Amino acid sequence: MSPRRRAAVGGPEGVLVVDKPAGMTSHDVVDRVRRLAGTGRVGHTGTLDPAATGVLVCCLGRATRLAAPLQAGTKLYAAVVHLGVTTDSDDLDGAVLTRTPATHLEEATVCGALGAFRGEQLQVPPMVSAVRIGGRRLHEIAREGGEVERPARRVRIDDLVLDRFTPGEPAEVSLLVGCSAGTFVRSLARDLGAALGTGGALASLRRLANGPFLVEDAVPLADLEADPGLLARRLLPVEDAVRAALPVVEVDADVARRMATGATPDRAGLPAPGVVTAYLHAGSLVAVHGPGRDAPVRVVWATSGAG
Repeated sequence: MSPRRRAAVGGPEGVLVVDKPAGMTSHDVVDRVRRLAGTGRVGHTGTLDPAATGVLVCCLGRATRLAAPLQAGTKLYAAVVHLGVTTDSDDLDGAVLTRTPATHLEEATVCGALGAFRGEQLQVPPMVSAVRIGGRRLHEIAREGGEVERPARRVRIDDLVLDRFTPGEPAEVSLLVGCSAGTFVRSLARDLGAALGTGGALASLRRLANGPFLVEDAVPLADLEADPGLLARRLLPVEDAVRAALPVVEVDADVARRMATGATPDRAGLPAPGVVTAYLHAGSLVAVHGPGRDAPVRVVWATSGAG
């Protein structure tokens, strides 16, 4: 993906991959990007906890319409888990609930336990999370001292690799986690500790990738603030972003005109997509269509097709 800027009426338009620092919410980062870009139209493709760092994909201008389809890609995390402790937030920022000796744990035992967490599974989200229950976010309820029943959600962990094991009190486990959108690594830490009989809590988390967007290509927020021209140089055109993240179908001018005015693929003479798909004509995005995780995705990008 070449970091070219695409001009747009009303401000910059495209996708910016930010390396989020610790100590800020994802919303804080979006606010900073809004000020730097001079536009209120900025969103992101997946929340990172304040203590977490790494890839936060920000969508600017009309690209905010693409946040949902760009969010669906596999996430890759580097995580450190402490075994022998549980907290009310499932990470070390929370209040300690229990401490259990973990000096007996061995690397082979931990490796054996990890196998149960690979593949599709049901996962209960942390009480301190942005999941909505009854119209309220869980972290809002938790801040008031409340706790509610959280229904388990189906998630998928494709890759779960033990990178390092350090015995002790607590025992420390470094993991590489490749998972679906909506997976909570804090819940994985909690559940791994429960499986080992010691309890567990997340000590640190860094997102290494969100779909095709890699931490190596992310720009630190501090660099953006230090160099006023850097945002424009690192802004990806929407076409580059969707080509990297989604299957692409090139369409002719007639199909482009029909899709640009709202026609679905089957009404435009194309097979209905089985996955979220981007449709381009002459190198320009026309529309995004397809089944999403919870609802069909339908983004009409242009107001008229290219001739």
